[in-house]
Amino acid sequence: MMITFGIKYKNLLPALLILISCTKSMAQESAGKFPLIPYPAKLVAGKGSFVITRNTNIIAAKQFSNEATELNQLMLKGLGKQLLPAKNAKSNVIKFIYSEALTAPEAYQLNITTRQVIITAKDPAGVFHAIETIRQLLPVSIEKGKVSKALVLPALTIEDHPAYEWRGMHLDVSRHFFSVAYLKKFIDRMALYKMNKLHLHLTDDQGWRIEIKKYPKLTEEGAWRMFNNQDSACMKKAKDNPDFIIDKEHIIQRDGKTLYGGFYTQQEMKGVVAYAAARHIDIIPEIDMPGHMMAAINSYPFLTCNGENSWGKLFTKPICPGNETTYEFAQNVFSEIMDIFPSKYIHIGGDEVDRTDWEKSDSCKALMAREGIKDLPALQSYFINRMEKFFNSKGRKLIGWDEIIEGGISPTAIIMYWRTWVPDAPVKAVKNGNTVIMTPGEPLYFDNQPDQYSIDKVYHFNPIPKVLNAEEAKSIIGAQANIWTEMIPSEKRADYMYMPRLTALAEMLWTNQPDRYNSYLKRLVQHYGRMDAMKINYRLPDLPDLLNEYVFTDEGSLSISKPLPTLTIRYTIDGSLPDAKSRELPTALSITNNELVRVAAFTPNGTRGDVYNLNYTKQYMLGPAKIGHTKPGLACKYYKKAFKETALMKNAKTDSTFTINTIEVPSTVKAPSFGITYKGYIDVPADGIYSFYLTCDDGGVLRIGNNITVNNDGNHSAQERSGQAALKMGAHPFKLDFIEGGGGFTLKLKYSLNGSAPQDIPAEWFKN
Repeated sequence: MMITFGIKYKNLLPALLILISCTKSMAQESAGKFPLIPYPAKLVAGKGSFVITRNTNIIAAKQFSNEATELNQLMLKGLGKQLLPAKNAKSNVIKFIYSEALTAPEAYQLNITTRQVIITAKDPAGVFHAIETIRQLLPVSIEKGKVSKALVLPALTIEDHPAYEWRGMHLDVSRHFFSVAYLKKFIDRMALYKMNKLHLHLTDDQGWRIEIKKYPKLTEEGAWRMFNNQDSACMKKAKDNPDFIIDKEHIIQRDGKTLYGGFYTQQEMKGVVAYAAARHIDIIPEIDMPGHMMAAINSYPFLTCNGENSWGKLFTKPICPGNETTYEFAQNVFSEIMDIFPSKYIHIGGDEVDRTDWEKSDSCKALMAREGIKDLPALQSYFINRMEKFFNSKGRKLIGWDEIIEGGISPTAIIMYWRTWVPDAPVKAVKNGNTVIMTPGEPLYFDNQPDQYSIDKVYHFNPIPKVLNAEEAKSIIGAQANIWTEMIPSEKRADYMYMPRLTALAEMLWTNQPDRYNSYLKRLVQHYGRMDAMKINYRLPDLPDLLNEYVFTDEGSLSISKPLPTLTIRYTIDGSLPDAKSRELPTALSITNNELVRVAAFTPNGTRGDVYNLNYTKQYMLGPAKIGHTKPGLACKYYKKAFKETALMKNAKTDSTFTINTIEVPSTVKAPSFGITYKGYIDVPADGIYSFYLTCDDGGVLRIGNNITVNNDGNHSAQERSGQAALKMGAHPFKLDFIEGGGGFTLKLKYSLNGSAPQDIPAEWFKN
């Protein structure tokens, strides 16, 4: 729609622009004064403040007695005393008022004046969210339990409610185990940021973590293991990073063997569930089946079709859907799970199932013939649908990973979408009538190594697929981040992986307003102090604008802006890791020889952030190649094969060739695993130091001239690596090797010249 201004109204335009500008400035000012995450739907600043003292009273509607207890626990930490209940106090009082008018679930109003604090809500969750807002408005010292004579709240009015029903976090306690105490810390942090669903992945091949009384060997044996390859990989990383040290409290000696593991008794878990419920967090248990059951099958081999328990090509042997004993076992297990977890949701997993043995099983063949089951995916669906009927008979709803839709699924099952490389899976589920929760690996797998782009990606993630209309979009009830713990062996490492990413997810799901990102970043800076007080081992902000590989022709220079004023940046040039005693980086460090500079930021208490390895290489300016007639674009070779590193493509058979003028994977590439070589020349328009930024999932190696400019090789999730080349104007040999190991790919290449902002390489630069 075009808006035109006639003569009568055109003079209003400058005033309108000024009003918009002032509104934005006021919003930014409010964000600075009230650093709340997630930011409320509506906040109006008042005048003055309300002072909470030991004489302040509390009045709570009877529906909110539990929330009054939660507020008093907060006051006990801050004042050393709980607030006194009253009936008719009109000043120096905090009131919880019930209102039918607030119809949105979890909504609340918070009105703070100089005389009183009034929290209005219809449901207890709304009152609790208001209390967490108050917690964020109180001084950071309250997190340390530092007692004061008075606590001051700024005067304001807030009207608030969440955009999404499902605001979740997932924690895998099977691969590495986490204590009851840590689960409660995790719950507290979720509550602070108004998250409301905790999905616990309680069982997998590597360990069974919940007591089942009918099958005691599940924890007597299945909760313990000798160190595996994931443990040894963590131990190797621990040499440079103590966060990878395996928590010793989960290591025992038994029968002369060193075992790792642990489990929750039913009583312990009921305590955790109650703790979460008091904070309006619903714990959803996951017992993963029919695959990922090695820990159970080790003790109960009757669960498989042939009694075998081993790894197949990709995954372990599943339990057998052709045997009635399998259903008896599953129903017995889930009956006890339902006694522990009152949640209406039960997660059955259903992902990554190796169905090979089912095809050979007589009992599976007989079942398929009897029930008219056409193929193995449909056989898995039979298992899932049968378990769903059992869940429903107990008043529960089944959740499964998105693979469960492959063989056909009932529209009443809830689908949890994770496979980024199958983008139509959530759309198919919605079209089938299913409710969907979005948990795509990119960007919501918080076990993927965070980088300078992670928070931005999480904050701007849109849970609603673009192809859905407004009515269909209602089937997407929210999202959650998943933390898989193969390489997360300690509580400190877990903290590092999800904080502060959790805050970005929390605000996105609560507000659904991506245009508040700059405001969020400013507010986040003020939350680091609160995280320090809460003893969260969060990931420090990235040191900005650093590359992996640098080149210089005469003299190099390193200068780094501090992302937080409280940080100290230290460095080494002898190859050792920086520590709290290493030299502080000067304003500009001069570099005249080939050098490895290792830098890291340190907090005032000595906590070290990420270590950055900066390689400096002295290089002559590379002259252009002498070439004859060229054609536009790069010549490409395509290999339909899985490679663990790009060098293995050298002797592979080429399946096809094509020419392309941009660095991308064309739509004609259909193989799940493949390799592509892009080869030709890059014709640069000016002399200079060119920086290249290569993002790959899985691996890539960029060569310009005869040099490796960026090495991002190997099978890994999407990550950026960077490097430089000193180039004279003209054409230079260019080669990019890229491999995809399966599970979805990412390939991006950007450049900058002499420190300019990164941008796409113009198509006309590529020749062959």
